[in-house]
Amino acid sequence: MHDSMNAVEQAIRSRQSIRSFLPDPVPPAIIRRILEAATYAPSGSNIQPWQVHVLTGKRRDALSQALLNAHRAKEPERRGYQYYPAEWREPYLQRRRETGWGLYQWLGIGKGDRAAADEQRGHNYEFFGAPCVMMFTIDDDMGTGSWLDYGMFLQNIMIMARALGLDTCPQAALANYPDIVREHLGISDHQVVICGISIGYRDPDARVNRYRPSRVEVDSFTVFHDD
Repeated sequence: MHDSMNAVEQAIRSRQSIRSFLPDPVPPAIIRRILEAATYAPSGSNIQPWQVHVLTGKRRDALSQALLNAHRAKEPERRGYQYYPAEWREPYLQRRRETGWGLYQWLGIGKGDRAAADEQRGHNYEFFGAPCVMMFTIDDDMGTGSWLDYGMFLQNIMIMARALGLDTCPQAALANYPDIVREHLGISDHQVVICGISIGYRDPDARVNRYRPSRVEVDSFTVFHDD
């Protein structure tokens, strides 16, 4: 049991958003195994609200090109839900800035270099070179609780991937152009595009993969109520 617990903790701690993948394909049986394990996520009344589309090969490439074209053309982003707060405040504003600016600085992108920053953002739509991307949708009449359940499902996918030697990058940016996603996946307007996860094998030589943002200390967000 002790070794098993160490393995779980290692999978959690080693999970990071990988932004450069090797082109090596991921066997379909591995993707299916990951998704089967993820189904053990809890959900209210066990309704299991997740719906998944797995794209590889030409279907993956076609979606990537369409999203990248929209980004380069500066088409308006129309994400079907509000991800961030309407107004930023501390401490979240500082954390956001530290992460975003930290990544760009790590990559040698200076403040104000909009062209370089925009090019880096565009790599989202290339799925950072990952050979496989999963797109996630939910029925538009599901409540907030189902979205919480969905988060646990997504986390299961990412942790299971690490357990099998794979890496991932969860990407809300892939929901920025939901009409394009709906067209390519053949889904209705009653499906909300939540996000995507790029999955594959990390490029060990890519500098971007060595960037890791900080984590806040437990005592900064926890109150222990003792007798």
